[in-house]
Amino acid sequence: MFRYLILRISIAVFMLTTFSAYAQNNQTGIFEGQTDVGNPALKGSGSYSAELQNYTVEGSGVNMWFNHDQFHFVWRKMKGNFILRTSAAFIGKGVEAHRKLGWMVRSSLDSSSPHVNVVVHGDGLTSLQFRRTTGATTEEMKSSLTGADIIQLERRDNVFIMSVARKGELFVVQQLSDVDLGDDVYVGLFVCSHNPAVSEKAVFNNVRIVVPAKKDFVPYKDYIGSSIEILNVEDGNSKIIYQSPRSLQAPNWMNDGGNLLYNSEGLLYKFDLKTNKPDLLNTGSAKNNNNDHVISFDGKMLAISNHSASDKGGSIGYTVPITGGEPKRITQTAPSYMHGWSPDGKNLVFTAERNNEFDIYKINSTGGKEIRLTTAPGLDDGPEYSPDGKFIYFNSVRSGLMQVWRMKPDGSNQEQMTNDSLNNWFPHISPDGKWMVFISFDRDVKPDDHPFHKHVYLRIMPAAGGVPKVIAYLYGGQGTINTPSWSPDSKNIAFVSNSQLLFDIFPIGK
Repeated sequence: MFRYLILRISIAVFMLTTFSAYAQNNQTGIFEGQTDVGNPALKGSGSYSAELQNYTVEGSGVNMWFNHDQFHFVWRKMKGNFILRTSAAFIGKGVEAHRKLGWMVRSSLDSSSPHVNVVVHGDGLTSLQFRRTTGATTEEMKSSLTGADIIQLERRDNVFIMSVARKGELFVVQQLSDVDLGDDVYVGLFVCSHNPAVSEKAVFNNVRIVVPAKKDFVPYKDYIGSSIEILNVEDGNSKIIYQSPRSLQAPNWMNDGGNLLYNSEGLLYKFDLKTNKPDLLNTGSAKNNNNDHVISFDGKMLAISNHSASDKGGSIGYTVPITGGEPKRITQTAPSYMHGWSPDGKNLVFTAERNNEFDIYKINSTGGKEIRLTTAPGLDDGPEYSPDGKFIYFNSVRSGLMQVWRMKPDGSNQEQMTNDSLNNWFPHISPDGKWMVFISFDRDVKPDDHPFHKHVYLRIMPAAGGVPKVIAYLYGGQGTINTPSWSPDSKNIAFVSNSQLLFDIFPIGK
């Protein structure tokens, strides 16, 4: 829930990096070039599929060990802090148990260059390998996890952080703090066959190079770029469909299946999935909308939360036709944040602060008396009806951490649905009623906060309860998935990730 007035400020457009010929002809996507490091006998290659947004890398080479390396490297130059993330898998059974794939950060393209890499071997060994100085012997920190297929390498000042997982599971994390590669480095994907007579191939999906927010950024004032992504729930692969240097937040999937609705700088936009272009949605006098907006089950109406000057900047709930128009005021007291429609369209549920307590309330969709549904001390938030109308799902801090709960539409029978070590927010039920997706923050975040620009997970579990499974690993948080964003066929989810923008191979908004 967006608790602060969104100021419509100008966001400086980031200078986009000029690509080399490789990127311009889409051979290497977000990377600038590729090369065989160490001159292996068999030449390697790398290619980018614009349709699938994935990379196939083929490499040979004796090894990546001791005082020199041989492998194929698809790279770009980077400075400062960054987060490198991908899902990865070899193609085929392979020849050598120690064939290698992964992320590499390297001082130069020389075979004996200092480097840090996250590597997954053919036999499943997963480790952080590094060479401290030119020509030095490679060292290794083995992960307790084997067979990782989600690999992430982050440089945070002078610390390198390896985060690895098996698909669906949480990251296992290790860090290295005493290797200095210099500020200007090569980063990229690599494959090494560990056998000079053969080549090995690997495919890399969900490849992301994230430039995070600066440490001194001011929340709700300073923003970095946004990417709207569409995630296939079954295979876990995500595609970026639109990027902007501005803050884009909370995509709803519209009932026609062909459009998304999101907010940016106080306004709402309808995004056409065929043309990849947004158009302003007319919300009349409501020009300071936050990211608590929700479409009715029949697709005809939209509930919005607008910061009203007449209410001292507090958020007030309104409704407006999905085609746009002058909004009708529904709640009379600020702050009120709209989250869910009942399936029959007769009621709205929302989060509101009354008498210094944030609780969940229900109100007729035409206005009237608000009915309090939760009374537990602490924050209750994110209420949303199930498609069959039998439950209202929400998140609550009442158990210590933020966890997902549900209750009957009259507020009775409140039961906890998640109970783990993460802070879980914004449960959204799939249109077929089978699944629940939510966003999870780690314990470095206060339970009653859901800030911008954090490492977060999107997780899924059966709507009736069960064990959560990770379906997306990303850098985001506030605005990522505040609103219902399932596709009408329950196969895809739209969400927002964040990074300072470096790449222009995806549609860019100004």
